[in-house]
Amino acid sequence: MMLLSANTVFAANQYPEPAKENMLYIDVKSGTVKIIMLPVVAPLHVAQIKKYVTEGLYDGLTFHRVIPNFMAQTGDPTGTGFGDPSLPKIKAEFTSKYSFERGVVGMARTNNPDSASSQFFIMFDHVTGLDNKYTIWGYVAEGMEHIDAINKGEPPTNPDTMLKVYLDK
Repeated sequence: MMLLSANTVFAANQYPEPAKENMLYIDVKSGTVKIIMLPVVAPLHVAQIKKYVTEGLYDGLTFHRVIPNFMAQTGDPTGTGFGDPSLPKIKAEFTSKYSFERGVVGMARTNNPDSASSQFFIMFDHVTGLDNKYTIWGYVAEGMEHIDAINKGEPPTNPDTMLKVYLDK
């Protein structure tokens, strides 16, 4: 059985059944993106993401690095891609169970695997070179077409923003 949603294809049995408290929404200019978070895969990362969402950290942040056929990166409070050094770092939670395919959400980091903080990226395409090197913490369940529509560039000339990021109520 396959789950088909907004240009994203996932095997229905590939990911655990989502709980309401693990649904995250990102409003962008063209619509809403629904992300299912995977605490069974990356509990520390999901907890940190939820904390930042609750605090409003992500609201208004830009997609500062958007590479066609690769990924869209966001979540940097400075907007530079270097991140806020005062934010706590998270230990890597790599998994061989899942792969960086279209719609998968992973944590950005420096060369140090244990340096992720607030930045994350959403995959446009399948890139196996990231597998077991970056933490997967979720996947786009609906609205991938809105990620496809954001302005490209490193950084984009007119970067799109996450207007509002919130958890399921």
